Amino acid sequence: MARIRSSSSSTKFRYCNPSYYLKRPKRLALLLIVFVSATFLVWDRQTLVSEHEVEVAKLNDEVRRLQDMLEELKSKAVPEDPIETQRREKVKEAMVHAWSSYEKYAWGNDELQPQSKNGVDSFGGLGATLIDALDTLYIMGLEEQFQKAREWVAMSLDFNKDYDASVFETTIRVVGGLLSAYDLSGDKVFLEKAQDIADRLLPAWDTTTGIPYNVINLANGNPHNPGWTGGQSILADSGTEQLEFIALSQRTGDPKYQEKVEKVIVALNKTFPADGLLPIYINPNSGTGSSSTITFGAMGDSFYEYLLKAWIQGNKTSSLKLYRDMWETSMKGLQSLIRRSTPSSFAYICEKNGDSLTNKMDELACFAPGMLALGSSGYGPDDAKKILSLAEELAWTCYNFYQSTPTQLAGENYFFNSGQDMSVGTSWNILRPETVESLFYLWRLTGNRTYQEWGWNIFQAFEKNSRIESGYVGLKDVNSGIKDNMMQSFFLAETLKYLYLLFSPPTVIPLDKWVFNTEAHPLRIVNRDDANFTASEGQHKPVIKIRSRKAGRLVEEWVSGFHRRSMRLEPNPSFQVGVNSVVSYIHMD
Repeated sequence: MARIRSSSSSTKFRYCNPSYYLKRPKRLALLLIVFVSATFLVWDRQTLVSEHEVEVAKLNDEVRRLQDMLEELKSKAVPEDPIETQRREKVKEAMVHAWSSYEKYAWGNDELQPQSKNGVDSFGGLGATLIDALDTLYIMGLEEQFQKAREWVAMSLDFNKDYDASVFETTIRVVGGLLSAYDLSGDKVFLEKAQDIADRLLPAWDTTTGIPYNVINLANGNPHNPGWTGGQSILADSGTEQLEFIALSQRTGDPKYQEKVEKVIVALNKTFPADGLLPIYINPNSGTGSSSTITFGAMGDSFYEYLLKAWIQGNKTSSLKLYRDMWETSMKGLQSLIRRSTPSSFAYICEKNGDSLTNKMDELACFAPGMLALGSSGYGPDDAKKILSLAEELAWTCYNFYQSTPTQLAGENYFFNSGQDMSVGTSWNILRPETVESLFYLWRLTGNRTYQEWGWNIFQAFEKNSRIESGYVGLKDVNSGIKDNMMQSFFLAETLKYLYLLFSPPTVIPLDKWVFNTEAHPLRIVNRDDANFTASEGQHKPVIKIRSRKAGRLVEEWVSGFHRRSMRLEPNPSFQVGVNSVVSYIHMD
């Protein structure tokens, strides 16, 4: 027994005895090969680690160098037109006045009634003005006001309300406002709230075609269309949620939001007309349009805007070709609606019903010059020049909507009659932003300071006619100047923001990094490389490539030395944060 155990033990350890290999040269050679290979493997891994550490050190050095460069640039007097600086500060002061009035008399309500000094809940009590104004506060560097608003969002904003909300208005104002605040600040409370309200809106898309109902109860999720539409869905209300819901899928990694809104485009493309012009009423069950008005004004406008901006939002990749193709088709249709007045040859966009045209243009349609200018770069040289020229013509018309009235504020719509140029139709003004929006785009894209002058004139008219001690009000009549009793939330979200950016350097919210939703909420452009978006596809998996948002405030640090703590550059460990931050400040469009 002992001998057997001894034999077994010697057999187990014989491979550890050198004499075993000396008697067997082939196995010795194999052992040497294994040893040399293992040595090379370990050496190679150590070399890679060492090289990686060297690269990381170099990158960190580069971050520090770029940060030093940025600090040097900030410390120098940056040449800037003092008039622009003065005007920008005037607009900022107007925002402070509007916000302070809201804070004093209507905090937490949807909108302020300045003359009676009370708040009203026009949108179900969602704090519409507060949420609409978040990104404007941030961009203008109003940190104290932004933080107070942030605390209200975190502690008091509650969407569980038995209220029939407009899917469109809630999306562009609330979802868009919260997502923009998240993209600017990186504060996840805004993203969480955006997801909460979006989840409550989602059942609106549960139709046979995917074209949404336009109203939904926020508490029980019951969707329907307004009675006055005869059961039809409104074009703009159904096709102006793409930017917000695609962005939400990108930020959360959940594709369901993107899938819902892109199914709408698939459905509309199935019956998309050759001229790209859709009526304002769409059947949500069949996806077909009714024999109703075609317009770039109320109830049609932002559908066309989002075809272009969804393409821009995804960084104009081939996966979004359908959006661009549909938009270009619609722009051919827009050009077919262009007429010119006599005797002054003002270009305007007609409305169409059947085969007849109406010589009427809404001020709402004054978003079109900016849209055309923004989309012109996607054409070839000749067509791009033609589209940009049309944009400039239409902007001149829209500016004259303002200049043609005694108050120099535009009415709600205008009619064009032979030999009489333009005459105001509906004569109220509710602080709308569309014309200054287009002036902002045209200034950014052409560098023509004329658009700044026009914008300044419009701002002065608001200051003269709409500013009162307790906020800003619209006018019941732009001819008489009689005031109303409402400060619209979009005055803070859009009108003042676009005016502020009109007098800011192009590096503040650069157009190659951000896209504005139809409520002027900037969303980060994110490269989309998902499967090609074609007419036959309805579902996509979003690619999540969100860059860091720790760069801090995007404004005024060039020129006014806004609080140094707002620069949140972190040299280590994230090299990308530092590089993105520096580039966003020193890059010139």
